[in-house]
Amino acid sequence: MSQYFDIGDETLWNPSNGAARLFLRQVEVFEAELGLPSGIGPMRNDECQIDPAIFGVFVHALLARHRRTGHTIILALSEGFVGTVVALAQRAGTDIDWGRLEASPDGPLSDVQVSATGVSAPPGDGGPWAAAVRARAAELSRGMAR
Repeated sequence: MSQYFDIGDETLWNPSNGAARLFLRQVEVFEAELGLPSGIGPMRNDECQIDPAIFGVFVHALLARHRRTGHTIILALSEGFVGTVVALAQRAGTDIDWGRLEASPDGPLSDVQVSATGVSAPPGDGGPWAAAVRARAAELSRGMAR
């Protein structure tokens, strides 16, 4: 069995029930962390509608938050989710402003990690960060059934 993530009549992703359930639970976590709706509706009759406008705002907020942290544990925990969201956004035709995201992060750093070697921070040059996010999304997109 599988479930469908759609925009209108177009299917963006058709994962297994377990993958869809886990993804939707992560959506809830990041909606709470960002204080924003994702635009990803509830699963009804194995179908989930995505509101492209709301989803676009969520994607940018998620990427901005991801860009502002250098905390290794938070990055490790969120990398797969961020990659999956970017892959969905690309399939949805969401315009991602990579130039703005690659610039120095807007707002305060989040979840700064302090260790014996110092304070972690996001990379100053966002080009490698954005390239890594896009590469992870491309890798995940290849495994996503439509």
